[in-house]
Amino acid sequence: MSENSIREELIESIRTIPDYPSKGILFRDITTLLKDAKAFRRAVDALVQPYAGSKIDQIAGIEARGFILGGAVAHQLSAGFVPVRKKGKLPAATVEQEYELEYGSDVIEMHRDAIQSGEKVILVDDLIATGGTADAAVHLLRNVGADIVAACFIIDLPDLGGRAKLEKLDVPVRTLVEFPGH
Repeated sequence: MSENSIREELIESIRTIPDYPSKGILFRDITTLLKDAKAFRRAVDALVQPYAGSKIDQIAGIEARGFILGGAVAHQLSAGFVPVRKKGKLPAATVEQEYELEYGSDVIEMHRDAIQSGEKVILVDDLIATGGTADAAVHLLRNVGADIVAACFIIDLPDLGGRAKLEKLDVPVRTLVEFPGH
């Protein structure tokens, strides 16, 4: 199957919900992709493909959809999986990274012993929009010495600039489909 036909299949499997979470937003919902076994498999295979045969130590998945995708990617690459969570959700000693939101700030964290310095890591989430959370995750991972091989997402919303933000940090970004706007 060609890359264009896979892209079209993935786009068709993603539901768009207008005016969610607020008026004027087109929410790109991947739960419809996840429930479609064929589309889910194609998405995971496409995320994994450039790294097959590479030595990847850990996949870091951002809460919550990044857990689903990251777990599948980790399995395919025979890598470990590290959850990057909102503050207060992990039971052992953690490291954290604060980041700015439109109104205020938030904190993500991971277990202090989740990644060893020098390990090759791929960051995974469902969507890159403004890039705030992914940017914070990159800083968090680098603070513990991770070698970030790439950041992978199913969806890119390029108008919001998240991809460019990560690329300025010298993180290669892989996305499977793009949608205009936000």
